[in-house]
Amino acid sequence: MDAVFKALADPARRTLLDALRQKDGQSLQELTELLDMTRFGVMKHLGVLEDANLVVTHKKGRFKYHYLNAVPLQQTIDRWIEPMRSKPAARAVLDLKTTLERTKPMSKPDFMMQTFIRCTQDALWDALTNTESLAAYHFMCNRVEGEAVEGGALTWVLPDDSKMLTQRPIKVTPKTRIDANFEPHFFGPDAPASTMAFIIEPQGDVCKLTIEHYDIPAGQEGVSEGWARLASSLKSWLETGTPLKAAM
Repeated sequence: MDAVFKALADPARRTLLDALRQKDGQSLQELTELLDMTRFGVMKHLGVLEDANLVVTHKKGRFKYHYLNAVPLQQTIDRWIEPMRSKPAARAVLDLKTTLERTKPMSKPDFMMQTFIRCTQDALWDALTNTESLAAYHFMCNRVEGEAVEGGALTWVLPDDSKMLTQRPIKVTPKTRIDANFEPHFFGPDAPASTMAFIIEPQGDVCKLTIEHYDIPAGQEGVSEGWARLASSLKSWLETGTPLKAAM
């Protein structure tokens, strides 16, 4: 957490984070145009942000795209800010964009987030595919129905029995990756779908979880906040046995 506070202390780095909050997935050239400094200077600042895991990158061809990673910010809020407030903090982290449902992700993601969880690969896979586990740490829903199999569907159900979200797995690579269509019922019955992916990478006694979201339709800004809440609650549940259940 010291790295997060160090990264946030510099105004140039805050400018870069604000730029990614307004438009995610920017290249080094785009970010360099925002600051009165050399390309090398911007690279150094981005390196500090990457070391703090506040920025994650996605390389496509010869270009490297940068994304604001909400998880460390969420954890900082949960530990230092949330307990001091009488009401849940507003956690809008990113502005998002775009349109349409994809059958498989081919372009760069519109949104990308990473977190490191001290758990086994089996435990993380179970948490992302087992309906009882999915319901245990979700911040709003009390049950999940369906199966996490190709051609199947998982539906998150709210306490009033209304549907919040449906994920339809397109491709499942056991214990490693899930690509799925993302149908956000919380934006309304006719809300357009998009595509997302969970990627698991074991690294010693921890697992790196990457969440990618592709072609997010305009107007679905709440998706970024939801991913931040979900990732934080999942990490807490796997590491301590206690999820972070809180109303949006």
